[in-house]
Amino acid sequence: MSDATAVPTHCPYCALQCGMSLRPTGAPEAPAEVVERTDFPVNRGALCGKGRTAPSLLSSRVRLTEPLVRSPDTGALVPASWEEALAAVADGLRRTRADHGPDAVGVFGGGGLTNEKAYGLGKFARVVLGTSQIDYNGRFCMSSAAAAHQRAFGLDRGLPFPLEDVPRTGCVILVGSNLAETMPPALRYLTELRENGGKLIVVDPRRTRTAEQADLHLAPRPGTDLALALGMLHLVVAEGRVDEEFVRERTGGWEAARAGAMSHWPEQVERITGVSVPLLREAVATFCDAPTGMVLTARGPEQQSKGTDTVGAWINLCLATGRAGRPLSGYGCLTGQGNGQGGREHGQKADQLPGYRKLDDPAARAHVAGVWGVDPESLPGPGRSAYELLDALGGDVRALLLMGSNPVVSAPRAAHVEGRLRSLDFLVVADVVLSETAALADVVLPVTQWAEETGTMTNLEGRVLLRRRALTPPAGVRSDLEVLHGLAGLLGREKGFPTDPEEVFEELRRASAGGPADYSGIDYRRVEEERGVFWPCPGPDHPGTPRLFLDRFATADGRARFVPVTHRAAAEETDAEYPVVLTTGRVVSQYQSGAQTRRVEELNAAAPGPFVELHPRLAERIGVAEGERITVVSRRGRAVAPARITASIRPDTVFMPFHWAGEGRANTLVNPALDPVSRMPEFKVCAVRLERA
Repeated sequence: MSDATAVPTHCPYCALQCGMSLRPTGAPEAPAEVVERTDFPVNRGALCGKGRTAPSLLSSRVRLTEPLVRSPDTGALVPASWEEALAAVADGLRRTRADHGPDAVGVFGGGGLTNEKAYGLGKFARVVLGTSQIDYNGRFCMSSAAAAHQRAFGLDRGLPFPLEDVPRTGCVILVGSNLAETMPPALRYLTELRENGGKLIVVDPRRTRTAEQADLHLAPRPGTDLALALGMLHLVVAEGRVDEEFVRERTGGWEAARAGAMSHWPEQVERITGVSVPLLREAVATFCDAPTGMVLTARGPEQQSKGTDTVGAWINLCLATGRAGRPLSGYGCLTGQGNGQGGREHGQKADQLPGYRKLDDPAARAHVAGVWGVDPESLPGPGRSAYELLDALGGDVRALLLMGSNPVVSAPRAAHVEGRLRSLDFLVVADVVLSETAALADVVLPVTQWAEETGTMTNLEGRVLLRRRALTPPAGVRSDLEVLHGLAGLLGREKGFPTDPEEVFEELRRASAGGPADYSGIDYRRVEEERGVFWPCPGPDHPGTPRLFLDRFATADGRARFVPVTHRAAAEETDAEYPVVLTTGRVVSQYQSGAQTRRVEELNAAAPGPFVELHPRLAERIGVAEGERITVVSRRGRAVAPARITASIRPDTVFMPFHWAGEGRANTLVNPALDPVSRMPEFKVCAVRLERA
């Protein structure tokens, strides 16, 4: 039940940013308790197990409460004062710049940082350090969808409509998303869709808990989603289902896209994907016979070396059928990380400035430099993408400042990335726990958590939200904004890095003004009173924009762009030596690299460790039984975990969750092959062989 004395805030995990309230308890094991908050429209009070147990991470028993500095004598991390720790960081960064130049210092951020912290980190990298070498783990989240959005619509926002529209559409095609485990409170939208008479089509190589809810489940071979979308568009054309008026009046480039689709005839697509022609026809009929429709993608089709083209193919399907730029229709991406959207909008991404401005645009540089009070010529140009930056560590990038990420577990080809981190001259990590990455650092800075600081987040709908501070942090902990302020001062920038988040947000508003992601009409009061404001919001009297593209798309002529695409194989195909496809994903009781959730007793009891999911026929072929340890080997390494045998996965495919370090680290195996546009690594498909451990 609700409690008027509790502080309204939001869950610290995924991009739903579910509303909750917190009431302090004073108990050391959980300093606050969650109180239901039914007034927030996204979750209407519902929470998953991660949200309910989030206060456990606030306990001093599981978190960092004092800075740590690596001892030159013993090599161990030992407690230090904040003054000593910040001085060591400033000295390490200053020395690296002096010896090797500003680009020898890298900055790596996180999709869980608030807008204020993401903005401050990007500004710090470019103004204080003068480095171009900054990116963030959100690159591994939805960068392919963002690139496809930009190409087709001229603007990237995860969902161009609020979640409340989903149950009211006629048909949803959900591609590569297991909402029942990744965003459980959002599953109600699909349940309500079907209760309202709408249809649900799920595309996933596994028959997940979400796929069980579907009217139609398509199970393509991993890495073939692009062919599947092209095959459906082929049938749309062949069966005369193109919305000719919409295509003529509101789009451009149709003929080239049409030609690309027509070269992917259904029988060929069946051979590539394993999805039968009758199922393809049924999916097209279900989608096109509905009065309205949506396609929602997630990491499945996006985390591929052709992710941008794959998402583009699904967008082409929406455009050809008139399912875009209209009420209750459209394409959307289900952002994963809590602030994956805002994190790239305001400066953590290698090629972007605040407001979603391009770093190589002279007008954008001039505007932001004016807000920052620096010469536009002093701003560095675009840098490396996330994996390319991590791969360069120990080479021309000699020092790294890392905030809110754990690439030792989360990065592709993780053992290699761990080696690159170990090869650095200097590594500093700011985090709330001693993650596997923090354990490698020369300096570890303990920072505040979600319940101990105020700041804004931008959820998957483009809704800017306010997290309110509910608790006083431990005495030895500082906020990331205080860290940036202290380091900026030690490195010669006494001004420009305030510690008050509202003051930072006011500057962010000015920096974003006039940009694609315009927050200038949003302030803390509005966000709190209106339970979130949708960007773009270019003025205080503007209502915000919950639904994009209804009148025109964000291109120069207002038309959406078809982008011609053709299917191509994954970067790594199976062969005699590596005959099985590996795909990866999440489980309901863990989150991302597990650095936080693996410290919660209740969540660990539900999901205690990694596993290898495989079909009974595959298990029989290699002679492995349920629960028996199995070794999965790729060209990059090996991982060992118990077998979980189920008929809910394709016989040619195995699945591993990626939340754990150690011998069960799934990301040791995956291929870092990059999408040429988004620079997204190919997490979702690589060739492996299985051995009994």
